[in-house]
Amino acid sequence: MTNHRWSVCLMLFLATTINYLDRQVLSLTWADFIAPEFHWTNSDYGTITGLFSIFYAVSMLFAGKFIDWMDTKKGFLWAIGVWSFGAVLHAFCGLLTSGIVAGEWTMSFLGAREAIATVGNVSMVVTVSVTLFVFARLILAIGEAGNFPAAIKATAEYFPKKDRAYATSIFNSGAQIGALLAPLTIPFIAKAWGWEMAFIVIGALGFIWMGFWVFVYDKPEKSKKVNAAELAYINQDDELDLATTAGATVSENTGKRITFKQAFRYKQTWSFAVGKFLTDGVWWFLLFWIPAYLSSVYGLDSTQSAPHVFVVYAISMISVFAAGYFPA
Repeated sequence: MTNHRWSVCLMLFLATTINYLDRQVLSLTWADFIAPEFHWTNSDYGTITGLFSIFYAVSMLFAGKFIDWMDTKKGFLWAIGVWSFGAVLHAFCGLLTSGIVAGEWTMSFLGAREAIATVGNVSMVVTVSVTLFVFARLILAIGEAGNFPAAIKATAEYFPKKDRAYATSIFNSGAQIGALLAPLTIPFIAKAWGWEMAFIVIGALGFIWMGFWVFVYDKPEKSKKVNAAELAYINQDDELDLATTAGATVSENTGKRITFKQAFRYKQTWSFAVGKFLTDGVWWFLLFWIPAYLSSVYGLDSTQSAPHVFVVYAISMISVFAAGYFPA
């Protein structure tokens, strides 16, 4: 039997890892590199992250429908393409701020920084730069919202029910892996080549992923990489359902799509929503503020705080693997 489903799972894991790497670039560069350039305060950064969270939450309401409409393969390509573009777009906020507030339109990141430093109107620098970063975060949020709906749909297409919890925990652990890799890579890229290059290098990973996804993913029944034995394994739940309903009248609702409103009638919807409500606030706080907290309270820059941030996310990663393994 072939095992192409695990190749698909690996791609989902990598997409989720890239998702969180892109999300973390700002939190790991703003305090040491971006804030001094644009005169940001904690409130300015909080405004950007708060609006990103709102954009992401609203986009999630439509992302699932979009993935269903586009299908898993094309929908995922659109999602990661949009968020990768949004990630790279952050790098050009300095160039645009330089042009708008200093009248210095340049393609040099260093030139833009020098031009901004000559501007006496600090409030204008703050307002323009924050607005540009908010726009970039909007694009990032719209794209990133498609990651988990697409990954969950791909998992449902490639794994029988008994394997889905474990497969989900594997791709979901990409969030923790991305969070782990971020402090070990992003601050050093920013220190060596500038914060702009951190956004460009990490953002480019998504475009590379897209090239592999085109060749790796097709629906199981259409994929040349899935043999008959693996296809039967993937579809074992369908065969069981057919055996169970043999000779019985199939419900007239079978195969019908449910509406957004009807989704709230299912306990699975509420259990997932409540679980995310209880955990995401803590998780996102750790993502957005731990580096800045270590900087302001303990005086650690982003490279010095990397081992401490790593430990926090390592504990989270271990917990995710355990949570997926035991239900399976």
